[in-house]
Amino acid sequence: MSAESTPEHPGIPGTGTSGPRRRAKGRRRKPRTRTRSRGFLVAAWTAAGIVVLGGTGVGYVYFKLNGNLHSVDINQALGTDRPEKVDNGSENILVLGSDTRSGTNRKLGGGADDGSARSDTAMIIHVYEGHKKASVVSIPRDTLIDRPACTDTKGNTYRAAHGVMFNSAYSTGGAACAVKTVETLTGIRMDHYLEVDFAGFQKLIDKLGGVSVTTTKDIDDPDSHLRLKAGTHRLNGEQALGLVRTRHGVGDGSDLGRIQLQQAFVKALVEQVKHIGVFTNPKKLYDLADTATKAVTTDSDLGSVNSLMSFAGGLKGIGASDMHMVTMPVQYDPADPNRVIVAQAKAQQVWTALKNDRPIPRAATEGTATGEAKGVVSGS
Repeated sequence: MSAESTPEHPGIPGTGTSGPRRRAKGRRRKPRTRTRSRGFLVAAWTAAGIVVLGGTGVGYVYFKLNGNLHSVDINQALGTDRPEKVDNGSENILVLGSDTRSGTNRKLGGGADDGSARSDTAMIIHVYEGHKKASVVSIPRDTLIDRPACTDTKGNTYRAAHGVMFNSAYSTGGAACAVKTVETLTGIRMDHYLEVDFAGFQKLIDKLGGVSVTTTKDIDDPDSHLRLKAGTHRLNGEQALGLVRTRHGVGDGSDLGRIQLQQAFVKALVEQVKHIGVFTNPKKLYDLADTATKAVTTDSDLGSVNSLMSFAGGLKGIGASDMHMVTMPVQYDPADPNRVIVAQAKAQQVWTALKNDRPIPRAATEGTATGEAKGVVSGS
């Protein structure tokens, strides 16, 4: 299942000079177990919406929430060598999930505290002109790409690399290199950046009172510590984290299947947030805003409550039915079935649509690798 043959695109591995890749024999193996976090769009999206509510206070409340936020100066690190900003009323936001093993995250994620982190979840949110609809494109962490040379927010520089996993961009040079890689891959300028860790994700779901989902199949994944019988469930933070990290025992066991679970969970949460009742409960409202602002790292343009409030105000009208969620078109790598490669022609259809603020055509994602977990989870 090779990618479609088109001219090379920056950021996508070409044939190079190392000769043809050999097709792996036998059935596609399930990837090795990794206790990485998933689904951070949920926390970022919810954080944005809640900050609109929580930021309406004054005095202590405002300064407390403002002090919670952490930001990084992406624009300074990237300089001017970037795609041109399209002035058509749309916005593009890169949402990353970091899986650092330090602090609270070590207890949740397991593994050693080696001081490193990866962006095992990456989603591009394209908010269309008028801010009534959005497309969300998930980028599989296992995608083999050409990582561009980049500079991190501390001024350290890193050489370009050929045929490496997408999530190596963040582990190499942090947020700035991740944004640089996405912009090189897509040809689209990212207007904003949001990052959430899974400790914040779990706390936020608990503060929200859980999320109701329906599963059409039993899920039993000891790696994500999740066991659910087919049926309707009210997931707490730990269970929600387990669901968005689950890959084994669902679909084909790949990261693509996990992305399908994440997308279904995002829609379930977005649909339920408006029914939680925080408007009439000041204490719950503040607790949610406090948790949400601690959970996110933003670009410096969103690094204050006022800025985040303004940004979130443009998102709060977008419901689950207004979100079109897809995965970047990929195929399994014939040389390594645990990796995927970009289906170049179809991916270009996605990027062209977003650049022109148009819906993603259905043909762009037809016939690509899916993960085979669609429909396993839905809202209830």
